[in-house]
Amino acid sequence: MLFRQLFDAESSTYTYLLAGRAGGEAVLIDPVQGQTPLYLQLIEELGLKLVIAIDTHTHADHITALGDLRSATACITLMGERTRAECVSAQFRDGETLGCDGVRLRALYTPGHTDESFSLVGEDRVFTGDVLLIRGTGRTDFQNGDPRDSYDSIFNKLLHLPDETLVYPAHDYRGCTVSTIDEERRCNPRLQVRSVEEYVQLMNGLRLPSPKLMDVAVPANLRCGRAA
Repeated sequence: MLFRQLFDAESSTYTYLLAGRAGGEAVLIDPVQGQTPLYLQLIEELGLKLVIAIDTHTHADHITALGDLRSATACITLMGERTRAECVSAQFRDGETLGCDGVRLRALYTPGHTDESFSLVGEDRVFTGDVLLIRGTGRTDFQNGDPRDSYDSIFNKLLHLPDETLVYPAHDYRGCTVSTIDEERRCNPRLQVRSVEEYVQLMNGLRLPSPKLMDVAVPANLRCGRAA
């Protein structure tokens, strides 16, 4: 499988390009609007045809490239069935298989960071959006986030994947690029709790500032990044 991990330094966002082979059909996960020229250049250089662009959830710290990519490539844009972004081409459900020639991803509903967050499970890896991060977990204090949902998504869904499953989050703020389910279970400090109540107390005590672009990014992303 062809796989590229791309990074937007301003928002610390990872975008993932997947294709079954060079010259084949491709999928982009969590694209950032400001990086659209890079995506299009890479797709052209690799001889790929972008057929699907996916957001794991409505991001609050950057503007999505879904709309721009659809205009540039005629790709299908997808988000989970609970999204309020009516601009996407289609919505997917929990358990549904997404992908194209050589790429298969299972949609796994993992709310907590937001109430419409999904993870995407491949054969040997999982794209966790902002629900499970490397040595962290996504905040739960806006966009209908909920620490109890986060706990359930992580402990009762993601941590039930095989230990060797590679973990690729939508963000990292320290330069880490990949982990595994076993590594996060053992080493993620937010997962070393003894109960859901302890996790709720931990998350409710974070008191984090709002993302700088939240007031701009969320309304824009409900329009797939396009101007009103």
